[in-house]
Amino acid sequence: MATMTQIATAASSAPGAREIAIRPATAGDAGRVYQLITENLVSGHLLPRPLGEVELHVPRFLVATDGDDVVGCGELARLSPAVAEVRSLVVEGPRRGTGVGRRLLEALIAAAVSQRFPRLCAFTHQARPFVRAGFSIVPHPWVPAKIAADCQTCDLFRRCRQYAVVLDLKRTAGAWR
Repeated sequence: MATMTQIATAASSAPGAREIAIRPATAGDAGRVYQLITENLVSGHLLPRPLGEVELHVPRFLVATDGDDVVGCGELARLSPAVAEVRSLVVEGPRRGTGVGRRLLEALIAAAVSQRFPRLCAFTHQARPFVRAGFSIVPHPWVPAKIAADCQTCDLFRRCRQYAVVLDLKRTAGAWR
């Protein structure tokens, strides 16, 4: 099983990689990860995350860096033994559309495969990048672990405008056999 560091290193050395590197987040990154999430609450595309929660879960995050600057992040969260979730996938405004989010998503998929999760999900307002990565749009009830973990306490429950997307990791190229 590959570590988050090995997966992040492989993502950073992908063909065409620019100065952006993907690496596991450290405790020192928690404030910047929190800032990226908070800056994107206005658009309504992310759920709020208290700083303490980000600090607690920072080992589950990967970050995209340009030199010493964190320019994007994403979390791989275990919902159950059968499914993990991509959470808080965000890239700072000037870096959007440059492939940073795609590279973060690829590294999170690789981490989920390495951790032998059968399925990976996300709830998102922008399904296109996930569909391009092989995810399928599914009805929300197809992800009961997510509903139980987060949706039932959300103010927008039953009025959610997000897409539920799922990737079958056992069918993904490179997944375990």
